[in-house]
Amino acid sequence: MRTRTKVWLIIAASLVLIGSIVFGGVMSVLKWDFTKLSTVKYENNDYKIHEDYQHISIITDTTDIVFVPCESPTTSVSCYEQKNNMHSVSVKDGTLEIEIVDTRKWYEYIGINFGTPKITVFIPEGEYGKLSVKASTGDVEIPEVFKFRSVDISVSTGDVKNYASALEGVKIKTTTGNICIENASAGSLDFIVSTGKVTVSGVTCEGDIIVGVSTGKTYLSNIQCKNFTSSGSTGDISLNNVIATEKLSIKRSTGDIKFDSSDAAEIYIETDTGDVTGSLLTDKVFIAQTDTGKINVPKTVSGGRCEITTDTGNIKITVKKG
Repeated sequence: MRTRTKVWLIIAASLVLIGSIVFGGVMSVLKWDFTKLSTVKYENNDYKIHEDYQHISIITDTTDIVFVPCESPTTSVSCYEQKNNMHSVSVKDGTLEIEIVDTRKWYEYIGINFGTPKITVFIPEGEYGKLSVKASTGDVEIPEVFKFRSVDISVSTGDVKNYASALEGVKIKTTTGNICIENASAGSLDFIVSTGKVTVSGVTCEGDIIVGVSTGKTYLSNIQCKNFTSSGSTGDISLNNVIATEKLSIKRSTGDIKFDSSDAAEIYIETDTGDVTGSLLTDKVFIAQTDTGKINVPKTVSGGRCEITTDTGNIKITVKKG
């Protein structure tokens, strides 16, 4: 190895060692609290709402959103937010509007940020009109003590947990994130997720349930609805005690489809690569076809139509009676 190369390697190693010592010393002084390295400043701002409203609209960018029931009849909104990237809170035409107001200069977008902005909405328990939430990055959580006429949530990156009921329906769309709804009633459910898990449990739906998944698993349990439809590219789907009074339709490119004590008047299943297994509650007229795989279904000749098609996968269905 040339002498010059050795010298440069020694200098580089020395600089790395010195940098590590300096970094360790600074972090020791800060008690290894990385948030103290943040160059972005946050502040808490509280807003009191005295006007009457029926609907709620939230438009933000990178913020967690939480709804909390309060005993006071007065609504309040607490925002933990960046300076020059704050929210306006007001009531307009019967709608509580919470919107991001970004006044940052271009150079203020550059820096180190360890904080997580958060909007906490304190509202009295009861029934409300339309709830609309649009966010870029952040989690959304709505407890079961609230009821809305409709819920419409759109998040690019973040998890959505909705336990509130909606008379007309719940519509949730995420690009990257999980969707969870439990112990609620709704006129209809419409879920779309690109990459993430969908979990629905203990839901009574008077209308239809639609679940669209690009990549992710779907878990459904203890559900009653009129029609159930699910489409997806990659991901398993599991149905436990899912009852559709009319039609149940599932389509997957890659993924297993599993039933446990589920049923519908008519069932249509299609998957390119994956097994279709499990149990139904009533007899069906089975029409099963697979290119590469085994078929094991009851030889019943009565009941609704159950059509199952796979390219590569096994088909094994039983019928529970009694």
